[in-house]
Amino acid sequence: MGFDIDFIRSQFPAFQEPTLQGQAFFENAGGSYTCKPVIDRLFRYYHQRKVQPYAPYAASTLAGAEMDEARVRLAAIMNIGVDELSFGPSTTQNTYVLAQAFRQFLKPGDVVIVTNQDHEANTGPWRRLAQSGIEIREWRVDAETGHLDIADLANLLDDKVKLVCFPHVSNLVGEINPVLEICATVRAAGAYSCVDGVSFAPHGLPDIGNLVADIYLFSAYKTFGPHQGIMYVRAALADVLPNQGHYFNANSRVKKFTPAGPDHAQIAACAGLADYVDLVHDHHFASNPDAAARGRAVYGLQAAQEARVLAPLLEYLRGRNDIRLIGPSSVAGRVPTVAFQGRKDGAELAQELTKHNIMAGGGDFYAVRLLEGLDIDPAKGVLRLSFVHYTTEGEVEQLIKALDQTL
Repeated sequence: MGFDIDFIRSQFPAFQEPTLQGQAFFENAGGSYTCKPVIDRLFRYYHQRKVQPYAPYAASTLAGAEMDEARVRLAAIMNIGVDELSFGPSTTQNTYVLAQAFRQFLKPGDVVIVTNQDHEANTGPWRRLAQSGIEIREWRVDAETGHLDIADLANLLDDKVKLVCFPHVSNLVGEINPVLEICATVRAAGAYSCVDGVSFAPHGLPDIGNLVADIYLFSAYKTFGPHQGIMYVRAALADVLPNQGHYFNANSRVKKFTPAGPDHAQIAACAGLADYVDLVHDHHFASNPDAAARGRAVYGLQAAQEARVLAPLLEYLRGRNDIRLIGPSSVAGRVPTVAFQGRKDGAELAQELTKHNIMAGGGDFYAVRLLEGLDIDPAKGVLRLSFVHYTTEGEVEQLIKALDQTL
């Protein structure tokens, strides 16, 4: 069957919320609406299971089982080992903890490559390793397009490079970087790869097992879930990195990178993300016992819908000579995160769009280094319009009309 937008939107209580009626939501890159299965699980946990998990009494046993369910089912969808998936309070925090592990693991003179395409959360912690004698090299974007050229990365690689950190998708450029090719190149050079998937995962949970990445991070609150960071660390790497948790958890891959106590309820609620993937799959496709295959099918479904809805917006923006569109101007190879520089400040444009019931964002979006690399004043910023598969063609039409009046 074709994409059933009514079914999809029925899974998100925000679309039935009276105070949000008529409002078109275009700031999904900052955090998406939460799906009903996640809300239901969170509600149930706080009402029935808000106890210390993993004890022998019933409420505690059920609490622990639901936390385990989240890890098992999400790992299956993303095609990774159950003990390769960790939860943390945010992707920013997870990245920081990993950087501390690498600070102990690396030695002075070793090299870490970062990009200026990144959100600061995935570049700042790595850049601070310079304080410990680690050399930081920057893989820079094309100053006109924001594109990362893999040939430029090849020129930076040598036997001193131990880690390469880059985004699957920039939170402003929107272009899908060739993760498999990049990670394979990095591995062939004898280094590890760390992929920031925060701006990609809302458009479909990735098949991490086939990406050859050593680390992959994203945020559940941007993939229709609770405020948790989800982190994959390849088993072989997890085993050699120094423990960052309690000393007695040093041999637990899912605990050694979580120095703070886990948020039991929100981890349990993450099982609702797997519920949602399965609901969408089973509504549109024949049943399939392979969780990774279900995840790939739902990703393809979502990506095709997003491309259909994105096309008229890009066509409209291409037709204007008073803006500078960042990233690809066509649907191919990008996600529907669309940023542009206008004559007015980004925040001012976002404010004016509220008069037309458009919810969008303006500013630097923690991508200050990227804007500077594109010769855009971060203080003036850009307008960012971001959506996901639950956005309708009618909402994009509403946006285009609002832009016509605002620009």
